Amino acid sequence: MNNDQAPAVNLIIPNWNGLRFLPVCLTSIEQQNFISLQITVVDNGSHDGSLEYLRENHPQVRVIALPENRGFSAAVNQGILSSTAPFVFLLNNDTELDSACLSHLVQVAEEQKEFDFFSPKMLSFHDRTVLDGAGDGYLRGGAGYRLGTMEQDNPVYNQPGPIFGACAGAVLYRRSLFDQIGLFDEDFFAYLEDVDLNLRINHSGRRGYYVPTAKVYHIGSASSGSKINPFTIRLSTRNSFYVLLKNYPARLFFRFLPVILIYQFFWLLFVVKKGQIPAYLQGIGQAVVSSRKMRKKRKELSKYDLLNIGEFAVCLSLAEKVVLESIMRRRRAEGKNNWLLKLYLVFFCRK
Repeated sequence: MNNDQAPAVNLIIPNWNGLRFLPVCLTSIEQQNFISLQITVVDNGSHDGSLEYLRENHPQVRVIALPENRGFSAAVNQGILSSTAPFVFLLNNDTELDSACLSHLVQVAEEQKEFDFFSPKMLSFHDRTVLDGAGDGYLRGGAGYRLGTMEQDNPVYNQPGPIFGACAGAVLYRRSLFDQIGLFDEDFFAYLEDVDLNLRINHSGRRGYYVPTAKVYHIGSASSGSKINPFTIRLSTRNSFYVLLKNYPARLFFRFLPVILIYQFFWLLFVVKKGQIPAYLQGIGQAVVSSRKMRKKRKELSKYDLLNIGEFAVCLSLAEKVVLESIMRRRRAEGKNNWLLKLYLVFFCRK
């Protein structure tokens, strides 16, 4: 797939026992009309025959085989560090790319040089009229949100433009971004590591761009087996507090304390409903143990901050407002009311 010159894009697929997804994913990559491409699979100690499959069926794919499952963050970091290609495209293994996906992303990246990452439109693999995500927003209580998720694809999500963040399951980054603000935080292991990166990017004054003509079809929750299980609850709970401790200066934390408490309260109700209290408590315990480490990271990262606390607060409030608008749009389509969300907007989303 490469031409004679150094590839423009290093496409990185983290893989852990994902053999059942690799044929569709890799075939769609091979059918791209963009050819300046290096495919890198970083394998997290798979024992399902993934490495044998890659060796026998896709010898052109570069494989970095880790001896054990070190998590999403460590895997993609290994892939990023393995190449000096000017662009990095992260891709989950449970995806299929539209044939023009990469060409659209790279074309926009070359035109919009003031932006540092580029998010495609992600659609459900099984129902391609339903959105999986159109860039990421942010909930100030400590979580990201894929804009448009579970909504019918509609003209609202056909408009390109600046976005707060991107899902690391499919996103094009400038390689130089990681030299400037650092790699994914490996302490997160999995879940919300892209939220942490999105916050760091915005705090440093850098921005992303949404490219709706670039399309990715995503299955979702392939590695963990389901969206709700003890593993996801434990890490989501712990990493939510990691996000807050690492990215909020003390003044901002107390400024946002009411919305943090609201979000965490509703997360706890969700956990209770799903019968996952033990996993939740494990996540809280791990967050407490690592709290000093995360606050130390906040101090170290502050040297990259360009926005002051007031500017960053406005940035996060606007990102949350976009999320709430997306949620309300979906709920209206489902015939549900939005009065609680409207009250929240009135009282907590003012600049």
